[in-house]
Amino acid sequence: MTIPLPDHVAGDLHEPSTLEDAFTAASALVLIAVPDTAVDVVTRARAAGIEHIVVVSSAAVTAGHDTTYNLPVERAVQASGLDWSIVRPGEFATNALLIWGPPIRSGRRVVEPYPEQAGNPIHERDIADVVVADLLEPGRRGRVDTIVGPDTLTKREQVAAIAAAVGDHIALDEVTPEQARSFYREQGGFAADNADWLYGLTSYDGVEGATDESLDVTPPPDSAYRTLTDVLGRPGRSYAQWARDHASDFTRTADRTAGPGHD
Repeated sequence: MTIPLPDHVAGDLHEPSTLEDAFTAASALVLIAVPDTAVDVVTRARAAGIEHIVVVSSAAVTAGHDTTYNLPVERAVQASGLDWSIVRPGEFATNALLIWGPPIRSGRRVVEPYPEQAGNPIHERDIADVVVADLLEPGRRGRVDTIVGPDTLTKREQVAAIAAAVGDHIALDEVTPEQARSFYREQGGFAADNADWLYGLTSYDGVEGATDESLDVTPPPDSAYRTLTDVLGRPGRSYAQWARDHASDFTRTADRTAGPGHD
Protein backbone atom coordinates (compact mmCIF):
# COMPACT_ATOMS: atom_id res chain seq x y z
CA MET A 1 0.00 0.00 0.00
CA THR A 2 1.35 3.42 -0.96
CA ILE A 3 0.90 6.12 1.66
CA PRO A 4 0.10 9.49 0.04
CA LEU A 5 2.43 12.29 1.06
CA PRO A 6 1.35 15.91 1.61
CA ASP A 7 2.36 18.53 -0.93
CA HIS A 8 4.29 20.44 1.69
CA VAL A 9 5.22 20.15 5.35
CA ALA A 10 6.19 23.02 7.63
CA GLY A 11 9.50 23.08 9.47
CA ASP A 12 11.96 25.64 10.79
CA LEU A 13 15.72 25.34 10.32
CA HIS A 14 16.14 27.46 13.44
CA GLU A 15 14.33 24.73 15.39
CA PRO A 16 15.60 21.40 14.04
CA SER A 17 13.14 19.39 16.12
CA THR A 18 10.35 20.70 13.86
CA LEU A 19 11.86 19.06 10.77
CA GLU A 20 10.99 15.43 11.52
CA ASP A 21 7.84 15.37 9.37
CA ALA A 22 9.58 17.21 6.54
CA PHE A 23 12.36 14.60 6.45
CA THR A 24 9.99 11.62 6.47
CA ALA A 25 10.28 9.59 3.25
CA ALA A 26 12.66 12.18 1.73
CA SER A 27 15.88 11.03 0.10
CA ALA A 28 17.39 14.44 -0.69
CA LEU A 29 17.52 17.87 0.94
CA VAL A 30 18.18 21.37 -0.38
CA LEU A 31 19.75 23.30 2.49
CA ILE A 32 20.24 27.04 2.93
CA ALA A 33 22.36 28.80 5.50
CA VAL A 34 21.39 28.68 9.15
CA PRO A 35 24.85 28.14 10.63
CA ASP A 36 23.90 27.83 14.30
CA THR A 37 21.84 24.68 13.72
CA ALA A 38 23.56 23.19 10.67
CA VAL A 39 25.19 20.25 12.48
CA ASP A 40 21.93 19.35 14.25
CA VAL A 41 19.91 19.61 11.01
CA VAL A 42 22.36 17.44 9.09
CA THR A 43 22.47 14.86 11.89
CA ARG A 44 18.67 14.63 11.91
CA ALA A 45 18.56 14.43 8.11
CA ARG A 46 20.95 11.47 8.12
CA ALA A 47 19.01 9.71 10.87
CA ALA A 48 15.81 10.15 8.85
CA GLY A 49 17.33 8.42 5.82
CA ILE A 50 18.24 11.39 3.65
CA GLU A 51 21.09 10.39 1.34
CA HIS A 52 22.05 13.57 -0.53
CA ILE A 53 22.19 17.25 0.46
CA VAL A 54 22.49 20.15 -1.98
CA VAL A 55 23.74 23.26 -0.20
CA VAL A 56 22.76 26.64 -1.61
CA SER A 57 25.74 28.67 -0.41
CA SER A 58 27.43 31.85 -1.67
CA ALA A 59 30.23 32.96 -3.96
CA ALA A 60 31.48 34.91 -0.94
CA VAL A 61 32.84 31.57 0.35
CA THR A 62 34.87 31.15 -2.85
CA ALA A 63 36.18 34.70 -2.47
CA GLY A 64 37.18 34.03 1.16
CA HIS A 65 34.85 36.71 2.55
CA ASP A 66 32.30 34.38 4.16
CA THR A 67 33.76 32.38 7.03
CA THR A 68 30.91 32.50 9.56
CA TYR A 69 27.62 32.16 7.65
CA ASN A 70 27.57 29.79 4.65
CA LEU A 71 30.95 28.14 5.19
CA PRO A 72 29.98 26.37 8.46
CA VAL A 73 26.94 24.88 6.72
CA GLU A 74 29.09 23.59 3.88
CA ARG A 75 31.51 22.02 6.34
CA ALA A 76 28.74 20.37 8.36
CA VAL A 77 27.38 18.75 5.20
CA GLN A 78 30.79 17.67 3.91
CA ALA A 79 31.58 16.05 7.27
CA SER A 80 28.25 14.21 7.44
CA GLY A 81 29.18 11.13 5.44
CA LEU A 82 26.25 11.80 3.09
CA ASP A 83 26.48 12.58 -0.61
CA TRP A 84 26.59 16.32 -1.21
CA SER A 85 26.71 19.04 -3.84
CA ILE A 86 27.35 22.72 -3.23
CA VAL A 87 26.04 25.61 -5.34
CA ARG A 88 27.62 28.99 -4.63
CA PRO A 89 25.68 31.68 -6.51
CA GLY A 90 27.17 35.09 -7.02
CA GLU A 91 25.00 38.18 -6.67
CA PHE A 92 21.33 37.29 -7.04
CA ALA A 93 19.76 39.55 -9.66
CA THR A 94 16.74 39.70 -7.35
CA ASN A 95 18.80 41.78 -4.91
CA ALA A 96 18.05 44.70 -7.23
CA LEU A 97 14.34 44.17 -6.68
CA LEU A 98 14.75 43.99 -2.90
CA ILE A 99 17.01 47.07 -2.72
CA TRP A 100 15.95 49.27 -5.62
CA GLY A 101 12.36 48.11 -6.03
CA PRO A 102 10.70 50.42 -3.48
CA PRO A 103 12.33 53.70 -4.68
CA ILE A 104 11.83 52.73 -8.34
CA ARG A 105 8.15 52.02 -7.74
CA SER A 106 7.55 55.15 -5.68
CA GLY A 107 9.75 57.68 -7.47
CA ARG A 108 11.62 56.12 -10.39
CA ARG A 109 14.98 56.59 -8.67
CA VAL A 110 17.90 54.56 -7.36
CA VAL A 111 20.30 55.66 -4.63
CA GLU A 112 23.76 54.22 -5.22
CA PRO A 113 27.26 55.14 -3.98
CA TYR A 114 29.15 52.95 -6.45
CA PRO A 115 27.48 53.30 -9.87
CA GLU A 116 30.56 52.02 -11.72
CA GLN A 117 30.91 48.88 -9.61
CA ALA A 118 30.56 45.92 -11.95
CA GLY A 119 29.30 42.44 -11.31
CA ASN A 120 27.62 39.43 -12.91
CA PRO A 121 24.14 39.18 -11.37
CA ILE A 122 22.52 35.79 -11.89
CA HIS A 123 18.87 35.02 -12.64
CA GLU A 124 17.21 33.06 -9.83
CA ARG A 125 15.90 30.57 -12.39
CA ASP A 126 19.46 29.72 -13.40
CA ILE A 127 20.34 29.07 -9.77
CA ALA A 128 17.30 26.82 -9.47
CA ASP A 129 18.27 24.95 -12.64
CA VAL A 130 21.70 24.10 -11.21
CA VAL A 131 20.17 22.99 -7.90
CA VAL A 132 17.70 20.73 -9.71
CA ALA A 133 20.48 19.25 -11.87
CA ASP A 134 22.49 18.51 -8.75
CA LEU A 135 19.46 16.83 -7.16
CA LEU A 136 18.60 14.64 -10.13
CA GLU A 137 21.94 13.71 -11.69
CA PRO A 138 24.05 11.30 -9.58
CA GLY A 139 27.16 12.19 -11.58
CA ARG A 140 27.04 15.72 -10.19
CA ARG A 141 27.57 14.70 -6.57
CA GLY A 142 30.68 16.04 -4.88
CA ARG A 143 30.65 19.20 -7.02
CA VAL A 144 31.26 22.74 -5.80
CA ASP A 145 30.09 25.22 -8.44
CA THR A 146 30.45 28.98 -8.03
CA ILE A 147 28.00 30.36 -10.58
CA VAL A 148 27.55 33.86 -12.01
CA GLY A 149 25.42 35.46 -14.67
CA PRO A 150 26.62 35.82 -18.29
CA ASP A 151 26.74 39.65 -18.33
CA THR A 152 29.32 41.90 -16.66
CA LEU A 153 27.40 45.09 -15.88
CA THR A 154 27.95 48.16 -13.75
CA LYS A 155 25.23 49.26 -11.36
CA ARG A 156 24.51 52.09 -13.78
CA GLU A 157 24.04 49.60 -16.62
CA GLN A 158 21.80 47.43 -14.45
CA VAL A 159 19.56 50.41 -13.72
CA ALA A 160 19.44 51.19 -17.44
CA ALA A 161 18.35 47.60 -18.18
CA ILE A 162 15.54 47.88 -15.64
CA ALA A 163 14.50 51.24 -17.12
CA ALA A 164 14.35 49.69 -20.59
CA ALA A 165 12.24 46.81 -19.27
CA VAL A 166 9.69 49.08 -17.58
CA GLY A 167 9.72 51.62 -20.42
CA ASP A 168 10.46 54.63 -18.24
CA HIS A 169 13.44 56.72 -17.14
CA ILE A 170 14.99 55.86 -13.77
CA ALA A 171 17.23 58.45 -12.14
CA LEU A 172 20.42 57.28 -10.46
CA ASP A 173 21.38 59.46 -7.49
CA GLU A 174 25.08 59.07 -6.67
CA VAL A 175 25.59 59.48 -2.91
CA THR A 176 28.15 58.63 -0.24
CA PRO A 177 28.11 55.16 1.35
CA GLU A 178 26.87 56.71 4.59
CA GLN A 179 24.01 58.46 2.79
CA ALA A 180 23.07 55.21 1.04
CA ARG A 181 23.08 53.38 4.36
CA SER A 182 20.76 55.97 5.92
CA PHE A 183 18.42 55.86 2.93
CA TYR A 184 18.11 52.08 2.88
CA ARG A 185 17.91 51.73 6.65
CA GLU A 186 14.88 53.98 6.50
CA GLN A 187 13.48 51.85 3.68
CA GLY A 188 13.66 48.74 5.87
CA GLY A 189 13.61 45.07 4.91
CA PHE A 190 16.46 43.37 3.07
CA ALA A 191 18.08 46.68 2.13
CA ALA A 192 18.23 47.85 5.74
CA ASP A 193 19.52 44.51 7.00
CA ASN A 194 22.38 44.43 4.48
CA ALA A 195 23.22 48.12 3.97
CA ASP A 196 26.39 48.12 6.09
CA TRP A 197 27.94 45.28 4.11
CA LEU A 198 26.59 46.32 0.70
CA TYR A 199 28.20 49.75 0.93
CA GLY A 200 31.53 48.71 2.38
CA LEU A 201 30.99 49.84 5.97
CA THR A 202 31.49 46.35 7.38
CA SER A 203 32.90 43.12 5.98
CA TYR A 204 30.65 40.26 4.83
CA ASP A 205 31.21 38.66 8.23
CA GLY A 206 30.10 41.88 9.95
CA VAL A 207 33.44 43.30 11.08
CA GLU A 208 33.08 47.06 11.61
CA GLY A 209 35.41 49.25 9.56
CA ALA A 210 36.62 46.35 7.41
CA THR A 211 35.82 45.83 3.74
CA ASP A 212 36.21 42.71 1.66
CA GLU A 213 37.20 44.35 -1.63
CA SER A 214 37.06 47.59 -3.55
CA LEU A 215 33.47 48.42 -4.47
CA ASP A 216 34.03 50.99 -7.19
CA VAL A 217 35.96 48.94 -9.77
CA THR A 218 35.50 45.75 -11.76
CA PRO A 219 37.28 42.84 -10.04
CA PRO A 220 39.69 40.81 -12.16
CA PRO A 221 38.29 37.64 -13.76
CA ASP A 222 38.71 34.44 -11.77
CA SER A 223 38.49 30.94 -13.23
CA ALA A 224 36.66 29.78 -10.09
CA TYR A 225 33.56 31.71 -11.20
CA ARG A 226 31.56 29.79 -13.78
CA THR A 227 28.64 30.60 -16.05
CA LEU A 228 25.74 28.31 -16.87
CA THR A 229 27.50 27.40 -20.11
CA ASP A 230 30.34 25.96 -18.02
CA VAL A 231 28.08 24.20 -15.52
CA LEU A 232 25.05 23.04 -17.51
CA GLY A 233 26.20 23.40 -21.10
CA ARG A 234 23.68 26.08 -22.03
CA PRO A 235 23.80 29.89 -21.76
CA GLY A 236 22.52 31.61 -18.67
CA ARG A 237 19.64 34.04 -18.85
CA SER A 238 20.75 37.62 -19.50
CA TYR A 239 20.24 40.48 -17.07
CA ALA A 240 17.99 42.12 -19.67
CA GLN A 241 15.84 38.97 -19.60
CA TRP A 242 15.72 39.09 -15.82
CA ALA A 243 14.64 42.75 -15.94
CA ARG A 244 11.87 41.92 -18.43
CA ASP A 245 10.74 38.99 -16.29
CA HIS A 246 10.38 41.35 -13.32
CA ALA A 247 9.19 44.52 -15.07
CA SER A 248 5.80 44.36 -13.36
CA ASP A 249 7.54 44.11 -9.96
CA PHE A 250 9.10 47.53 -10.61
CA THR A 251 5.76 49.09 -11.55
CA ARG A 252 4.79 52.21 -9.64
CA THR A 253 2.86 51.52 -6.45
CA ALA A 254 -0.06 53.57 -7.75
CA ASP A 255 -0.29 51.40 -10.88
CA ARG A 256 -1.07 48.34 -8.80
CA THR A 257 -4.47 49.73 -7.86
CA ALA A 258 -5.21 51.47 -11.13
CA GLY A 259 -7.85 48.98 -12.24
CA PRO A 260 -8.10 46.36 -14.98
CA GLY A 261 -5.11 45.94 -17.26
CA HIS A 262 -2.46 46.40 -14.58
CA ASP A 263 -0.74 43.44 -12.88
